[in-house]
Amino acid sequence: MSLASLGLSAPLLQAATELGYREPTPVQAAVIPAILAGRDVWGKASTGSGKTAAFVLPILQGLGPLTVPRFLRALILVPTRELAKQTLDVIAALRVHMPQRPKAVAVLGGVSINPQMMELRGGADIVVATPGRLLDLVSKNALHLDSVRQLVLDEADRLMDNNFSEELAQIVALVPASRQTLLFSATFSPALKKLEQRLMRDPLRIDVVEPPTDVPAIAQRAIEVDAPRRTQLLRHLLDTHDWERVLVFVATTHATEHVAAKLCAAGINATALHGDLSQGARTRALDLFRASRVHVLVATDLASRGLDITGLPAVVNYDLPRSPTDYVHRIGRTGRAGESGVAISFVTAEMAAHFALIESRHGHRVERERLAGFEPTQAPVAPPSTGGVKGHRMSKKDKLRAKGLLPPKQTS
Repeated sequence: MSLASLGLSAPLLQAATELGYREPTPVQAAVIPAILAGRDVWGKASTGSGKTAAFVLPILQGLGPLTVPRFLRALILVPTRELAKQTLDVIAALRVHMPQRPKAVAVLGGVSINPQMMELRGGADIVVATPGRLLDLVSKNALHLDSVRQLVLDEADRLMDNNFSEELAQIVALVPASRQTLLFSATFSPALKKLEQRLMRDPLRIDVVEPPTDVPAIAQRAIEVDAPRRTQLLRHLLDTHDWERVLVFVATTHATEHVAAKLCAAGINATALHGDLSQGARTRALDLFRASRVHVLVATDLASRGLDITGLPAVVNYDLPRSPTDYVHRIGRTGRAGESGVAISFVTAEMAAHFALIESRHGHRVERERLAGFEPTQAPVAPPSTGGVKGHRMSKKDKLRAKGLLPPKQTS
């Protein structure tokens, strides 16, 4: 199958070809014709599958003649500022040969609202938004949603996890009921099924997800180590492997700064990425990392989904993720686009049972390793009687820490 067979226009095909799309990915082959046909679509698709282009291409084709002032035709809701920026970049790249280039604007929190209000003067054809900032702009009459013809909820499960349910309800009440609705998520969860029933009309369900654990290009390793020695082990791995860039996942905002500072003190060029940074600081960190001007990016799960970092050879789980789904998305940052990659997890005595449960959920066993000089001295801790892998919800202690009522976790 070729892209041309999907019914896309010549300008869009030219732009897609220039971006390296020789043949459609499975999600593009399934989704593009359905969107062009006007169907509501619920696509279960992982990051790195070409999902963004799968909905951007038919949206661009369906805009029709553009008017001045511009009226909002397509609204794309995303859970994070990074994904908003990335989606806007895809739109900009794919519209480049269109005879009338649509105006696309990203509106997101964490930065001043005034430049976004200025950018929206004269309207916009496409808006990519985080829900909270979108409603702020609507309340200031800087944006109107009554002309929206296509509503996209990208990473819908993350939108729900990030407690955007109330904001979503307000937004849906403001867009026309006759719209086309496109929903993309990593799961077909019960919560999303309820959302589907409220938002969509006889949607076409498309499941093309292949978990990264099934991709041979990603070599998974699990190294047993005592918790206090994880930073030393990380430094050892960085010294002994010729990795151009490494993405290191930790559990908390405090840990990103702590581990990055330890690495910098050891002469390793590292920086932190977390949700408390300003948008400008986040963008700079990612740009430096993508350009290989930063060797190690130490991040929370903010970077586990929606960020396209090509040519990333290694991912390290300094702290294990809270859920099996997050594990899949973390390791999926490497081994993309047919390239090889390695995902290394540090397994401490306290987290041995947790990692075993993650393995069990995925039906994939990762052999434990012990490196000379870093052999663990602590015995694995028995799992609690309730068992199970933690979900996405914050624990009571994490909630208290977030409110500043408990000190942050200490990370070595």
